[in-house]
Amino acid sequence: MKLSVIIPAYKEEANIARTIRNLRDELDKLDYSKEIIVVVDGSPDETAAKAKTVNCSYLRVLSYTPNRGKGYAIYYGVKHSQGEIVTFFDAGGDFHPDHIDRFVKLLEIFDADIVVGSKVHPASKVNYPKSRRIFSWGWRMLIRLLFRLDVSDTQTGLKVAKRKLIEDVMPRATVKQYAFDLELLVIAKKLGYKRFFEAPVNMHFNDAGGGAANLKAIRKMFNDMLAVWYRLHILHYYDQPHFKLVGK
Repeated sequence: MKLSVIIPAYKEEANIARTIRNLRDELDKLDYSKEIIVVVDGSPDETAAKAKTVNCSYLRVLSYTPNRGKGYAIYYGVKHSQGEIVTFFDAGGDFHPDHIDRFVKLLEIFDADIVVGSKVHPASKVNYPKSRRIFSWGWRMLIRLLFRLDVSDTQTGLKVAKRKLIEDVMPRATVKQYAFDLELLVIAKKLGYKRFFEAPVNMHFNDAGGGAANLKAIRKMFNDMLAVWYRLHILHYYDQPHFKLVGK
């Protein structure tokens, strides 16, 4: 088995080196093959340079311009990855990397298609601002109403999936910036994937990069969510793949 850890990064020069080092130290304990792929999404700062300072034999740092959003960064990382199991990991270090091995084991034990980190799982330990809690609650209610997804938290930035699901979903996704996590799960459900397993997370919110939960970002997330609904129910856009997910 090979594990691909994909880290989309934008304006993370303050966090990225520490995040990679912590991730490397944890992955070094595991006895299966792995790769870390950092995708610098058109970041104007020193994120790419800082990432490259970390000594890790299985690290690759990819970058491009201009900034195209988290969804495209993940797509780009998947396209250049090789693992049978794929995980997306936040660059800001909101999660301890020991979550990954736990999620991989859950994927195997329950024969799940994808393991989704959930801030609202009863066993989760989460420390983040009240304003984000309120927004997250409202978002979850809308998702439940519009998509009837059997997932309580679509937006937590930690997911581990079988490559088959990722390869089926990505060619249908529009990889927009704010609703990528939602779109991933909506398409997977449409394609008949049912084994979604929600797992608890320990999360300490890190706002060193400025955070995304401002009014402008909330409006964009809401617009992207409505666009996913429109593509699903009106355009039937997700019925067919629109490009091939081909490696480099």
